[in-house]
Amino acid sequence: MPYEPPTHRVERSLRATTGAKIVAGVDEVGRGAWAGPVTVCAAVTGLRRPPEGLTDSKLIPPPRRAELAEELNGWVTAHALGHASPEEIDELGMTASLRLAAVRALEGLPVRPDAVILDGKHDYLGRPWRVRTVIKGDQSCVAVAAASVIAKVHRDAMMAQLPEDYADFAFHDNAGYPSPVHRAALEVRGPTPYHRLSWSYMDALTRWKHLKRTRNEPTEQIELF
Repeated sequence: MPYEPPTHRVERSLRATTGAKIVAGVDEVGRGAWAGPVTVCAAVTGLRRPPEGLTDSKLIPPPRRAELAEELNGWVTAHALGHASPEEIDELGMTASLRLAAVRALEGLPVRPDAVILDGKHDYLGRPWRVRTVIKGDQSCVAVAAASVIAKVHRDAMMAQLPEDYADFAFHDNAGYPSPVHRAALEVRGPTPYHRLSWSYMDALTRWKHLKRTRNEPTEQIELF
């Protein structure tokens, strides 16, 4: 199915209405995985024409996605990645972990952006960042689409490079997301050091559910911009 290519419309709007000169697109990968970090990429692209076929990373076949990530590494003005570990996810919860990873990515850029385009409808960044949320921004906004592809390819590679001792979990194939092979390995071997132990899948692991972590609900609310 053909998709409309992403544009710089939102970025142009932010520049016009806020005076922002540097706008970063931000997207995450790994939110729904059982294992591995949540990874966020912040990408600054300017207003140049993007590489052919750029869109949401989930809509791009893996071989082309890897090629496109290579192109984007040299095409974007700047990009940086941030991660929140499984331990941090268990301790903080997903919303706070997303913010942690996103701040790490944004602070890794060579220049602090004046505004951020965040994929989705929820602003998990808040102050002091000036944020514009865009539903399906990874399909419609060039900078967010670029961040989507770079984050996905980078995290997939990280998961594929985990030690061979965990080959039966097929992290090279499922990247830590739910799958029949992944579940079967969990039932036999239990969670690895890369698993999120506070997640509900642990309840179904009769032999291992005693390892589940209970997280205290956060009391501090994110202050929105």
